[in-house]
Amino acid sequence: MANVSVYNMEGKEVGTMELNDAVFGVEVNDHLVHLAVVRQLANNRQGTQKAKTRSEVSGGGRKPWRQKGTGHARQGSTRAPQWTGGGVVFAPTPRDYSVKMNKKERRLALKSALTSRVQENKLIVLDELKLDEVKTKAMQNVLNNLNVSKAMVVLADNDANVVLSARNIPGVITALPNTINVYDVLKYNTVILTKASAAAIEEVYA
Repeated sequence: MANVSVYNMEGKEVGTMELNDAVFGVEVNDHLVHLAVVRQLANNRQGTQKAKTRSEVSGGGRKPWRQKGTGHARQGSTRAPQWTGGGVVFAPTPRDYSVKMNKKERRLALKSALTSRVQENKLIVLDELKLDEVKTKAMQNVLNNLNVSKAMVVLADNDANVVLSARNIPGVITALPNTINVYDVLKYNTVILTKASAAAIEEVYA
C-alpha cells in the first residue's frame, strides 16, 4: 500500500491515506499507455470527410475538342483534375479510424497512468472538496492553495457547485471515477482526488 498525504482545501496536510497497490501501485506498462492514448485520439476522429473524384463530378461526358489539330493539349473531359470544377485526385472518403483494445488492456493502461502520477508526486488527495456556491474564484483559491495550475479534478459524485466553478478555469477539468481516461490523466499536470473519489476508483478498478 502506498501512503500519500491528505490535504484540506486550505492546502494544509491533515493526514495520510493508503492507496491500493492494485490500482495505484502496478508495474507501469508504457506500451499499453501509448496504445490507450492512440486509441482515444483515433476514436475521437469523425472520419466523415468526403470529396468527389472525377467519376463522381457531374458533367464532362463530352470530349471538349478534337484530339489533334487544335494546338491545345489533348483533353478527354472537362472534369479531369487539372480543370476548374474537375474531380479531386485521390479524394478522401468516409472511413472508420477506430482502434480496438480489449478491456483488460484498457484497465491496465489506466492503472499504469494513475501509478505513474503517484510515482511522480503529481497526484493530490483532498479530504473533501465542497463549495457553498458556484464561484470560480473560490475554486481558483483551492487550486492556488495546492500550488496547482493545470489539473484534472476527480469527484466522487457530480457536485454541480464544484463542476460549474471549475468550468471557466483554463487548464482545469472535472471528471467522475467512471469517466476518467488515460489521455486526460497524462495530459494534465496534476490529478486531484478526494478521499471519496479515490475509494470509488479503487472499488471500480481494484
